[in-house]
Amino acid sequence: MFKHILIPLDGSPLAECVLPHAVAFARTFGATCTLVHVLEITSNGEQGRCPDPLEWQMRRQEAKRYLEQVARRLDALQVQAVPLLCEGRAANCILDCAHREEADLILLSSHGYSGLSGWNLSSVAQKVIVRANTGVMLIRAYRTGSAELDTLAYRKILAPLDGSRRAECALAPASSLARHFQAELLLAHVVRKPEVPRRTPLSPEEQELVDRLVALNRQAAQEYLESLRSHMGAGTKIQTRLAVASGVATYLHELVESEQVDLVVMCAHGYSGETRWPFGSIAASFILHGTTPLLFVQDLPRDQEILTQAEQAAVEQAPADRSFGAQGERQAGGPALAGDILQHLEVLS
Repeated sequence: MFKHILIPLDGSPLAECVLPHAVAFARTFGATCTLVHVLEITSNGEQGRCPDPLEWQMRRQEAKRYLEQVARRLDALQVQAVPLLCEGRAANCILDCAHREEADLILLSSHGYSGLSGWNLSSVAQKVIVRANTGVMLIRAYRTGSAELDTLAYRKILAPLDGSRRAECALAPASSLARHFQAELLLAHVVRKPEVPRRTPLSPEEQELVDRLVALNRQAAQEYLESLRSHMGAGTKIQTRLAVASGVATYLHELVESEQVDLVVMCAHGYSGETRWPFGSIAASFILHGTTPLLFVQDLPRDQEILTQAEQAAVEQAPADRSFGAQGERQAGGPALAGDILQHLEVLS
């Protein structure tokens, strides 16, 4: 399921909020963790110009020591961690590492070194999520818990389901986590009220048709949830929630708050099967507006990924010395050139 977890760290306490979850997932799935830190050009070096080599060398050594320190903390908890230092632009390097290392999960903090803001996601986190094309675990940095790495325990896990096979991709990791932590797994299904746009109220006959359709869908959903519960019941504490609502996302957000859910697990796409975008409307709502840890499983294979118009334009208009694509961006001139200079300095020293 999850055998290789990529963990971006920028040296800030906000980014480190993912570490307790890394321990929890590594222990649950027997996964190996790769700790990636990206060295970016600071204000001392403009885009396309080489930063000061000595300053760059100091930053590299500090970053290397930092990653090794975090790796030792995880190793002490029997979690295998491998440090990886990259140079370039943060989001592109993270994506490139995830694809190159064949990571099946990116464990990502909503905010990092730049600090908290009024936005629910930092720009780097948003870029990574949109282009990851793999499983992503998003942790809200403004709702951190205990600083201890091995004390995290999920108590209630929510898995929203819409009756589709795609949505059921979330059941395997959700049930594994629930069994490992002896948590309660909450299976939720929302029957959407049919939309009948009218300038005038529905007639009694029309309202009767709507009510009959809702009743049929509710009965089918009830049977569906009971079937899942009977098949998954062994070793898992399962509760179901069935509701009729006009807004599916609104109900699910309210359910998270009322049930005090501490982990939401969902598939990137659902019943509509629309795969032109990396995730559907419900997943997008939780990414942009959710406040709890979110794990969404990407059901779209990488070979079916469709480049956006912006990505296609970047590929077509990119200079010959710079490559763009789903696997990130190789930055020319900046850190790469600094690395060449540092190699000469290391030889001389």
